[in-house]
This record gives sequence, C-alpha cells and structure tokens, in this order.
Amino acid sequence: MRIGFFGAAGEVTGSCTLVESGDLRFLVDCGMFQGGREARSKNLNALKFGFDVRSIDFVLLTHAHIDHSGLLPMLSVLGYRGPVYATPATIDLLHVLLRDSAHIQEKESEWQLRHQRRRGQSSSLQPPLYTVAQAEASLKLLRPVPYRELIRPAEAVAVSFHDAGHILGSSWLEVTVTGEGRPRKMVFSGDIGMSGRPVLHDPEKVVPEADVLFIESTYGDRLHRPLAETEDEIVAAFERTRHTHGNLIMPAFAVGRTQEIIYILADLVRRQRLAPLKVYIDSPMATAATHITWEHPALMDSETRELIAWMKQHPAKMKVEFVADVEGSRALNEVRSGAVIISASGMCEAGRIKYHLRENLPRSECSILITGFQAAGTLGRRLVDGARLVNIFGKPVPVRAAIHTVGGLSAHADQAGLLAWLRGFHKPPKHAYVVHGEAAASAAFALAIHDQLGWPVPHLPHMGERIDL
Repeated sequence: MRIGFFGAAGEVTGSCTLVESGDLRFLVDCGMFQGGREARSKNLNALKFGFDVRSIDFVLLTHAHIDHSGLLPMLSVLGYRGPVYATPATIDLLHVLLRDSAHIQEKESEWQLRHQRRRGQSSSLQPPLYTVAQAEASLKLLRPVPYRELIRPAEAVAVSFHDAGHILGSSWLEVTVTGEGRPRKMVFSGDIGMSGRPVLHDPEKVVPEADVLFIESTYGDRLHRPLAETEDEIVAAFERTRHTHGNLIMPAFAVGRTQEIIYILADLVRRQRLAPLKVYIDSPMATAATHITWEHPALMDSETRELIAWMKQHPAKMKVEFVADVEGSRALNEVRSGAVIISASGMCEAGRIKYHLRENLPRSECSILITGFQAAGTLGRRLVDGARLVNIFGKPVPVRAAIHTVGGLSAHADQAGLLAWLRGFHKPPKHAYVVHGEAAASAAFALAIHDQLGWPVPHLPHMGERIDL
C-alpha cells in the first residue's frame, strides 16, 4: 500500500490524500488551497495532481468545505468520471458551495480584467480555475451515503461514514482495504468538531483499533476559550458598538459558523444578555446553507431545535433578515449606525464581506468581530495581527475600527478535544500521520500525542510525499 499527500501537509488547506493498493487507487478529499497570494499557483500546480486522474477508482469526501472539496470540478475537467461518495447533507451543501466557488472565480477574473484596463495595462485575462458550468458537471458524480451505512465502492474496499460534528454532514471515515496481504483498517479524521458546542451533535467516538490514522491538527497547538468566555467577549463587542453608535461586522464562514452565530446571538437574547436584535445575513451561500441546515433537523442537537422553536414564538426579539440581492447588500453600506451584519467569506478574502469592510474599517465607531480561523496570508489574518492599513480591491483602506477576536467559536476541536477523540483508540495505530495544520501546529500536536497519549511520535508528511507502508 502506498499513501500520497497532495495537500494539507504542513498547512491547513488543499486536503487531498491518494491511497494506492495494487491496481486500486482512490482519493480522500480533493480540496482547494485558500488564502494568500500563492493560493492560485498552488491550485494550478495541484491540477497536475502528480497522478493520472483517470486512474482513480473513486473519491471519498469527508465534508463540503472548499478546502476539502473545491478541486472536484477540476478533477472532472481533467477526465475523472468515477463516483464521489459523501453524506446526503454534504451533497446538499456542495450544490451551493461548488457553484459559489466557481462564480467567485469567474467574477474575480472579470474584475482583474477591468482593473487592468482602468490602469491602462495590456489586458491579459486570468481564467478561473473552473467555470460554473464545470462545477455543475462535477455535481453529477456525487453519490449519497448515510452515516454508519457500510458501502463497498470497490471489491477490496469497505467504507463507513461517521459524524465528525464539524459542520453539517461532516464525517470521519473508517476504510478497510484488502487485497494486498492482510486487511488494513484506515481512519481519516477529516475535520473533528468540538464536543458540547451548539447546533450539531458531538463527534462520534473513533473505532477501537486501526492500522493507519490521518489526524487533523488545525488547532493542535492551542486550547479554545470556554464558550462562556466567548459569550462575554461577544456581549462586550456589542455593547462597545452600541455605545459608539457604529456598525458591527462579523465575517463568518457561510457553512457552520454563520448558523452557530445565529444560535449564540439568539440564546443571548433569550437570556436577556443582549437586547432584541435584528441581524442581517448578507451572503447568498450562508442563506442557502442556513436553509439546508434547517432541512436536516435530525443532524441538530436538541438544544438547537428548542431554540429554533423559541425564535418562531418570539419573532420580535431575534429578527434574522437574509439579504437576497446585490442592491440590498449595497443598501447596507449606507447604514451608518446600528447594523449587525454577518457576511462571507470567513477569512475576508472574497464575497460581500470585502465591501462591508471597505466601508466600515475606516470608522472608529465601528467594530469587526472575527469569529473563526484566519489562515496565513489572508485579509482576516492581517486584521487579527493588527495591521493599520490593508488593501481591498486594490486600494488602501485604513483600519480604525475596533478589531475583536473571539477564540471559542471554532468548528475544529482544539488540542484537548483532538486528544480526547484519539483516546478512543485502545492502542496506537501502527502508522499515524498529522495533517491539516500549519507546520508549527502540526509539530506541536505530534509531540502532544507522544507526551500525553504515550504513542510513538506521528509522522509529519510534506507536500507531494509518497510513503510505502
């Protein structure tokens, strides 16, 4: 058996793992690299993949986030015609996310062309990685698999999906491969969520034994703040903005984070920690993802279902307005005080959030509430790191607004949460690989696994590495 690491090795984005056993070849995830100026070149290089995509028998998808799914359309463009297995909720979300990813790329290409012309430069169109039509074509490859249902995508492979508690439909995978000697059981963590957090069920316990483990490490070097402290921080940001008569802007991932924020704000209003609110959700993708979430009540925990019922009974206390069109979004930029706007993208790299930041960052009475992980090189990361001047749409924008960062709203488990999940193993897997983390976080987590669990130090793969088991 041979393992190839084609993304999320030494960094967070671009998840893509190749498994080869005899004539069998399959991928786990096929994600896009995100964040920073190098992301496009990484994606273009990834499109070479280092293997013939037509030789792949099937793809297993842990969840819908673009850093795990975003190159599926390019896989299809390059000739892949096999099935892509994912949970039903993941498939519902992919119909939104992949179309949106392609749409953003098309618009970015158009904007760059217009920008070149305005500056009198020779026009050289930078094409999108894939078009909306190509994203649509890739959706036809999706095959639904319910949680805990055993499937056999090939004669020598058995697969089951288990709830990872990360976002709607997210999974960790149990994969058994036979055909080359004894069977090998492999566990792919995907992204593991935090236990005891709102909206979704807690992650399912891992299987007692496995031969090969791939474990994420996004927050492998740190602990999240308790949810109670996070609520205090949110209340403080709201109070500060109310007193200064500004707007409060919340960049948020459209899938998972936006729905969690809606829950927390509604719960704070219900407990009278916040005055009645009107919140604008200015993201077509977040709007669609929220409606999809409500369509899967079985995947939500009981507390969330109770809060949704309370919101329906008290519509004046927690109003959520979904901004449908561009005109409505532009109208929000004319509001000078009292607006609470949740918008994507979560790392401030694309979408409507950039317009709201352009209008509100220069105003000291406004507040920006950063609600999630900000990858190196992103606009969100620069704001978190204290930049006083940023570029948006090619123009300098001074940062005078208050920047608030809350650390307890992660969809990823922290170091303690990841270690708690790994303690479900009765003995260490023979081969363990720490992936999906910036280099320092992955290295710290590998040492924590050794020090706190007593396992051998797991391997830290590098991009493009292939390992024979």
